[in-house]
Amino acid sequence: MFNAEKIKNECVQWIRDFFKTNGPDCNAVVGISGGKDSSIAAALCVEALGKERVIGVLMPQGEQHDIDMAHLLVNHLGIKHFVINVKDAVDGILKNMPAELELTPQSLQNLPPRIRMSTLYAVSQSCNGRVVNTCNLSEDWVGYSTRYGDSVGDFSPLSHLTVTEIKQIGYLLGLPRELVDKTPIDGLCGKSDEENLGFTYAELDIYIRTGEIEDKAKKELIDKKHKANLFKLELMPSFKPEL
Repeated sequence: MFNAEKIKNECVQWIRDFFKTNGPDCNAVVGISGGKDSSIAAALCVEALGKERVIGVLMPQGEQHDIDMAHLLVNHLGIKHFVINVKDAVDGILKNMPAELELTPQSLQNLPPRIRMSTLYAVSQSCNGRVVNTCNLSEDWVGYSTRYGDSVGDFSPLSHLTVTEIKQIGYLLGLPRELVDKTPIDGLCGKSDEENLGFTYAELDIYIRTGEIEDKAKKELIDKKHKANLFKLELMPSFKPEL
């Protein structure tokens, strides 16, 4: 049985140990979307380092319909935060694309999160920071992240925990329930994660931890996504000449 309190405490200590080794005086810089992952990651960093060493970065693209949830989180935690709208940066790149280059839907969807990650690192390197990766095991398992976007960072407190597990940790951290229970939306095409994936996180999490799933079609879909997206979790292949 998952012991949320034990894992939460161990994760907090792991964050402290990371900073002790990789920047004793550094700050944790986290992109705040208003969803559970960034909320829980930020709250863990506050417990580990204190709110004075956690910086939130809100990065709407024009108007963000749920930006109030991101403000709720930073105000609840009492952390310093910046609001940086990435719309001009995204539009500027799209405006300067060659006319003969027809961008795919995937390119258009993944450009904003890559701009956001560049923005996070600009803030981090200007604030003596370390960037928090907020991905979880469930999303990583099926490749539900943008390579060189939200899939990267300097340290990752949640990447070995499922959605079901981190929600339990979120309750322990005393976060507002509307943040922990918020329906996850990818922020790219407006659909919920589960609508895009074709299965629920509850089904996925049980399959990850136990190997059990009743729907064979969903099992095949999960396995296909997992296999196809393993490259996102691996180091970039590099040629090693025999010299």
